[in-house]
Amino acid sequence: MSEQDNPTTEEHSNDEVVSDEQFTPTLPEGPKPGDDIAPEDEPMVYPGMNWFVLRVASNKEDYVRQTLLSKIKIEGYVHLVNRILVPTEKEKTIKAGKQKIIEKKLYPGYVFVEMRLENDGRIPQDVFFLIKETTGVGDFIGTAGRPSPMSIPEIEKMQAASKPAEEQPTVKMEFTPGDHVKITGGPFENMEATVDELLPDQGKVRVVVTIFGRATPVELEYWLIEKFEE
Repeated sequence: MSEQDNPTTEEHSNDEVVSDEQFTPTLPEGPKPGDDIAPEDEPMVYPGMNWFVLRVASNKEDYVRQTLLSKIKIEGYVHLVNRILVPTEKEKTIKAGKQKIIEKKLYPGYVFVEMRLENDGRIPQDVFFLIKETTGVGDFIGTAGRPSPMSIPEIEKMQAASKPAEEQPTVKMEFTPGDHVKITGGPFENMEATVDELLPDQGKVRVVVTIFGRATPVELEYWLIEKFEE
């Protein structure tokens, strides 16, 4: 094959021949940290950043989050540290007819930080001292000075847990139909029963008890029954 026929030859007489670089599609830039966008439109991870797990003192999660967000904004480090999350879930309890909604932290003792590292995998020095000097802060999960980024499945799970509930929370019950339970209060106290149906919106469980030799369905508040130890 002559040099002229060789397709890899760099010299071409035809002016219409273009280089591979001209075929590279130009991708639109994604949102940048600090952009005013709706939470549901935010990317899983902003370009150039990763999510990391920061250990904090118990019951200091919200304080650490708010303090860091304030410091980062004041110091102008939003291009280095972006979102900081403390995933929670709302749970409703109903006892003696009274409802109470409590907010529980899904990962007590941890705060999730989205930030940009140096090329060598270290936290930028100014950011490192800003975080470490915050009361209640421990260390990032990873080796000394080089935090380990979260995996995609871990990020997905964490972010799903961080979304606000769209519906009124219901009572969290640890029973399933067919469970053998003991009634711990009320007129049927100390009787054995079988779970028939869960009624979380009412905070009740329908159970079947044997009364005078007959199986009888009874609705009880969920806190009045407990599972038998297997």
